[in-house]
Amino acid sequence: MTTSHDNLVYAPIGGDPNYQNVVVLLPVYYPRRRRLLYRLCNAFLACAVFLSISAAVYLLYPSDPTVQVVGLHLNSVQVHTSPVISLDLSLDLTIRVRNRDFFSFSYTSLTASVGYRGRRLGFVNSSGGYLRARGSSYINATLDLDGIEVLHDVFYLLEDLARGSIPFDTVSEVRGKLGLFFFEIPLKARVSCEVYVNTSNQTIIHQDCYPM
Repeated sequence: MTTSHDNLVYAPIGGDPNYQNVVVLLPVYYPRRRRLLYRLCNAFLACAVFLSISAAVYLLYPSDPTVQVVGLHLNSVQVHTSPVISLDLSLDLTIRVRNRDFFSFSYTSLTASVGYRGRRLGFVNSSGGYLRARGSSYINATLDLDGIEVLHDVFYLLEDLARGSIPFDTVSEVRGKLGLFFFEIPLKARVSCEVYVNTSNQTIIHQDCYPM
């Protein structure tokens, strides 16, 4: 007895044994707009990192304090002609010390000297102090000079007095330490200025300063 299933022809699974499967790998394709956004994000991230590093360096890098003579009051000037030509001079100095850093600054000493036409007349010292971050401090000092022999400059001094302004040379120096976290960094600032003082109203007319 023959059934209908006897006439069926069976083929092995997999098809033709001589046929080889080939797999082609293609790169992931991003749309053009998506690639543009990806590049913009990378550029923005790089700029943000650069700006963060620059800001950190600017904030943390220590800077020397600034020193400036903001007031020079001429109390009295008296010229003596006997027994020698000499000068009695009294000055009130106001010096500003400014901390430019974002950390506190403790200064241990402040020295200011006053001269006339290249010759030092005298100096004053001030004790230490404390400056907060980005803060300023004003130091007042009085300089009394008696019996200074100014024979070689007396003619210039008389001429300056007649003109109404006297040029003084000042050198200010401050020393201290900057508190940076757990570290103390020594700092020093020294500034030389040529200060012109009005003898009528005792104010500073003009000054030229430069660091030393």
